[in-house]
Amino acid sequence: MFGDEELIKIHKPRGLQVANIITFCFVIVFIRLWYLQIYKGELYQKFSIQNRLRQEIVRAPRGMVYSRNKQLLVDNIPRLDAVLTRQFLLDKKKTIKRLSEILGMDEVLIRKIIKKNSSQAKYRPIIIKKNLSLAEVANIETENSSLPGISVETFISREYVDKDVGAHALGYISEISQDQLPKFKNRDNVEYALGDFIGQFGLEEIMDKNLRGSNGLEFVEVDALGRKKKYINTDNLFKGIKNEPPKPGDNLRLTLDRDLQNVAYEALKGKSGSLVAIDVRTGEVLAMISTPAFDPSKFSRGLTSEYWSSLINNPEKPMGDRSIQNHFSPGSTFKPFTAIAALETGIIDVNSQRRCHGSFKFGRRVYRSWKRYGTKKVEITEALKHSCNIYFYKVAAEMDIDVLAKYATMFGFGKKTGIQLPREVSGLIPTKEWKRKTRGEIWQQGETLSCAIGQSYILSSTLQLANAYAAIATKGKLFKPYIVKEILDNQGKAIKTFEPELLNEIDLKDSTWNAIHQGLYKVVNEPRGTAWWRRGLGNQMAGKTGTSQVVKAQNEEQLYAKCSEKEYKFRHHGVFVGFAPFDNPQIAVAALIEHGCGGSSAAAPVVEKVVNKYMKKYLPKKYEKNVAKEKAQLSGLARKRAREQKKAKAEAEALAVETESTED
Repeated sequence: MFGDEELIKIHKPRGLQVANIITFCFVIVFIRLWYLQIYKGELYQKFSIQNRLRQEIVRAPRGMVYSRNKQLLVDNIPRLDAVLTRQFLLDKKKTIKRLSEILGMDEVLIRKIIKKNSSQAKYRPIIIKKNLSLAEVANIETENSSLPGISVETFISREYVDKDVGAHALGYISEISQDQLPKFKNRDNVEYALGDFIGQFGLEEIMDKNLRGSNGLEFVEVDALGRKKKYINTDNLFKGIKNEPPKPGDNLRLTLDRDLQNVAYEALKGKSGSLVAIDVRTGEVLAMISTPAFDPSKFSRGLTSEYWSSLINNPEKPMGDRSIQNHFSPGSTFKPFTAIAALETGIIDVNSQRRCHGSFKFGRRVYRSWKRYGTKKVEITEALKHSCNIYFYKVAAEMDIDVLAKYATMFGFGKKTGIQLPREVSGLIPTKEWKRKTRGEIWQQGETLSCAIGQSYILSSTLQLANAYAAIATKGKLFKPYIVKEILDNQGKAIKTFEPELLNEIDLKDSTWNAIHQGLYKVVNEPRGTAWWRRGLGNQMAGKTGTSQVVKAQNEEQLYAKCSEKEYKFRHHGVFVGFAPFDNPQIAVAALIEHGCGGSSAAAPVVEKVVNKYMKKYLPKKYEKNVAKEKAQLSGLARKRAREQKKAKAEAEALAVETESTED
C-alpha cells in the first residue's frame, strides 16, 4: 500500500493537469467574453438594437409646381397604404389569405406583388394596396396582433390641381418598374429601388432631379411581431444607426398662365388637337394644351387596369403630347414664309400681281385653288388675305426648294426648338439633298409648288408654328421657347432663374416685314378675309388660317366636296396661328384641330378665346379701347351697307318705273 506522501506524489501531476485544463478553459472563456463584450461589444450591441428596431425610409416630398402668377398647379397630399414587411411574416399563407379578405384583393395578385419585390431587402416594406379606405385601415389596425408584418403607412401622393388641364406639359410620376431599374441605376448619383416614384413624362420627368429631393431614414422600435412600439431618438445610439430627415425637392415656377391654360382646355374639350401660346418678347410658353388628355393624379395614386386600358386603347391616343410630339402639314399657315422667300429673293415685290384662277397648270399636272372660282389679280397682302393658292403656285414655279428651305429654317422649322420637355419632334423642311439621301430621287419642281402652300413633305409641330409666328410678330426675333421660369428652394428663394435666349435675329427688308404684317392683319380684320368672322372684338389680332390635308384629293369632285360630309378620318385638319395686339405684339398662339375641316371654322375660334383672355387680363384698357373703336367701325360698315342697299333698291324701283312708262 502507498503512503500519503507517495499518493500525493502520484496525484500531484494529475491535479496540475486538471488545474491547467480548467485554467485554460477559463482563459478561453474569458478571451471569448472579452472578444464579444469588449472588442466586438459595440458591434453586437448595435445588432441587438437593430433586432428591436426597424429601419424605415422617409420619402422626401417632391417639390411643388406653380404657375407664372404663383398659383399652385401640382401639390402633395398624404395617402394611406397597406404594406407588408417580409422580415416579420410568421405564417405567410395565413397572413396573405386574411389580407386578401380585408383588402378585397386576389391572393394570387398579392403573391405576385411580393414576388416582384423579392430582390430587395426583407426589412423594406412592400406596398400591397394604395389609397386605403377608412374601413380597410380600421380592419388592419384592429387585427394588428394577428397580422404580423402587415401595417398601414402614410405616403405622399402627387395631386394635380387642374386634373387633365396641361397634363402633357406637367407630366406624371409613377413607381419605377423592374425593367427601368437597370437604366436608372445610380442616375444623378441616386440609388433607385423598387417602390421609388420617379417622373415618367413631361416636366416631372425632365426636372426629376430637382423635384425629387432626398429620402430620409427613421428607426422604429418594434416587437417580435414587427408591430410598432415607438419612434426612437437615435442621438445616443451607435454610429450607423441614426435618423436622417428627408430633404424636400425644389419647387418650380413655370411660365404657364393658369387662366390661359383653363380657357384653352375648355375651348379644345371634346376635340383632338393642341394649342401653344408664347410671349413673343421672351419665348415664355404661356399655354400648352393637348387633347384628349389624362388625369396625372391617378398615376401617383395607383393606376387601375381599367383606367390604363381606357388610355392605351383610345384611338385618339391621349398619352401623346400633340403640341410637341406630333407634326403635321401646316397648310396655308406656311404661306407667309413662302412670301418672305419670294420677296427677299426678288421673285416678287410688294406690288407684284398674279391672277387667282381656279387652277394653274404646271407641266402635265393641274394645281387647283381651294376655291372653285378664283379672284381677280391680287398683290401679296391680298393673296394672304384670301389665301390664294394660285398666287403661291405661280411664285413657287420660279423658286428653288433650297431657297424656300433656307428661309423656313431661319424661323425654326425643320429642327427642335429645345424646349425643356422630352421627346420633341423636329418636323421637316425638305431639300434636294434630303430627297436624294432619303428617297434616292431627284427633286421635281412640281413638288416645290405643293411645299409652298404647306403641303407635301413640309411638317411642323404646333410649338414650331407658334414660335415662328412670334418671330414674325417681333420682325425677326426668334427666341428659344421655355416653360420653367425659376427653380426655388423651400423658403421661396430662387436657386436658378431662366432668362430669354435669342436663337436667331432674322434680317429682312422693312418692306418685306410690312407686307407680311399687313397681309396677316387683313386676314382677320378686313371683310372677306378668311378669319374675318373669327377675329374677336378688341383683340386686334393678325393671323393666318390653314387647312392641313389628311388625304390628297384625286379629282375636282373630291377637292370641292363638303368636308363635314366626309368620313371623320378623311376630314382635313384645321390650323390657325395669330399674334396680338397688332400694333405692339405680345402673344402668339397656334392651334391645330384634327379633322376640324378648316382653320377658320375650327381652330381660329380656339385661338380667339385665348387671345381674348390675354387681352382682358394683361391689357384691359387697350382691350376696352379696341372694342369701342371696332364697334364704331362695324357700325360704320353697317350704315354704309344700308346706304348701298337703299341706293340699289331705289335704282331698281326707278328702273321698274321707267320700264312701265316705256311699255305704256
